[in-house]
Amino acid sequence: CNLQPKDAAKMPESAWKLFFYTLSWSYGIYLLFFTDYPFFHDPPSVFYGWRKGMEVPTDIAIAYLLQCSFYGHSIYATAYMDTWRKDSVVMLLHHVVTLTLIASSYAFSQLGLGGWEPFVSWYSWNQGEVAMDWGCPGSLGFWFRLYWFPLKVLYATCYSSLQLVPNIPFYFFFNALLLVLTLMNIYWFLYILLFVAKVLLGQVQEVNDVREYDVEQSR
Repeated sequence: CNLQPKDAAKMPESAWKLFFYTLSWSYGIYLLFFTDYPFFHDPPSVFYGWRKGMEVPTDIAIAYLLQCSFYGHSIYATAYMDTWRKDSVVMLLHHVVTLTLIASSYAFSQLGLGGWEPFVSWYSWNQGEVAMDWGCPGSLGFWFRLYWFPLKVLYATCYSSLQLVPNIPFYFFFNALLLVLTLMNIYWFLYILLFVAKVLLGQVQEVNDVREYDVEQSR
């Protein structure tokens, strides 16, 4: 492969993310479409029969374990290992918010988040961030981050949860974290629009990640 030095340097990072996102998204597909969980077709079912102290099914517990371990590692990797980009601070915040959301979801038995997170979040990252690493943002990232995420996840947590469990605990806490993630999704989508605009205006001489600094700076 005739990779430029900067592309070769970030190859291990992108290859690892592609491998993990593919593996974890496949598990998310399994949870949503090959089990008895109706989360995808009936998002409010996340809260059917919800009660404090619910037992976490083993297959969903595995999803929580995978997510927490990955985002815990990602906090360290983004700060000390990965290429530093214009959005790295936001990326760090994203990982902290996501880890807090997932761990709290497990602790308070908000099990639907454990089933949805692998599918919506991981797949959007697979299509979005890994693709943007190589300068070709995935179009499906928009569909998952800014369409299905609000339509299914935010609808279930912001509206359906209060209808089905009027006194559900930590309502504002969980939804505040989810809304922060939504704002971040919009922020990254603007990078995609910036890339497309530069292509249309003929300002791009070669395919680059628009999140990178013009001159790479050592940290």
